[in-house]
Amino acid sequence: MPIIKGMPKLNFRPDRRAVMISSAGIALAALSGPATRPFLRSSHPGRPTAVPATARNAAGMPQTALDAARFSVEPKLLRRALAALDQHSVSVKARDRMAIVDFTAPSSDPRLHFLDVVSGKASRLLVAHGSGSDPGHTGFLERFSNALGSNASSEGAFLTGDYYTGKHGRSQRLVGLDPTNNNALSRAIVIHSAWYANDEMIPVHGKLGRSQGCFAVGENKLSDVFSFLGEGRMVFAARA
Repeated sequence: MPIIKGMPKLNFRPDRRAVMISSAGIALAALSGPATRPFLRSSHPGRPTAVPATARNAAGMPQTALDAARFSVEPKLLRRALAALDQHSVSVKARDRMAIVDFTAPSSDPRLHFLDVVSGKASRLLVAHGSGSDPGHTGFLERFSNALGSNASSEGAFLTGDYYTGKHGRSQRLVGLDPTNNNALSRAIVIHSAWYANDEMIPVHGKLGRSQGCFAVGENKLSDVFSFLGEGRMVFAARA
């Protein structure tokens, strides 16, 4: 899989903490291909390769994927994301990869998690939140909003849409799938790059700058993000 450059790679070791995924495990069963199946990459980011549901283990997912999720994402948030993926299965056709944004963490932490549920590989990077969610610019998200003009981040499941070039350069539209984020298109909540989301912001300022509610990533990370997600995949954003 295309591990995103500059991201910390996760070293998976046996963990005594069991991740209780119950219904979430069943939800991910629809995602799962064989644990040894090679990573499938579309030659066109806008045409993602779907992975058929075939082999699964007792947990309802490849064991490598379970390990990756356990070490990458807080278990409660992972369960919510998997439940959302199952809930929106009609809209989310490409279910081999997903992204989870843990807005419990500060902007100084790499809180945008990328999970390949087929190979079990995971990586993460920095992502900014909206100024309306952090009016004092503390680096922590304080609240969500779906309101027009709020400049805040929204929570819920998003579907990655098409690409365009706008005021922030190359960008990708997002469709909000929940009542908490269904204004994403009208608010122009997108994925784009920004100087204030570059890694260099952390040693200098201790936090990233803020967006107007968009998922802003570092300028040298955008191509890899687009390549990983493509169109038709889910981004789930919430607090644990």
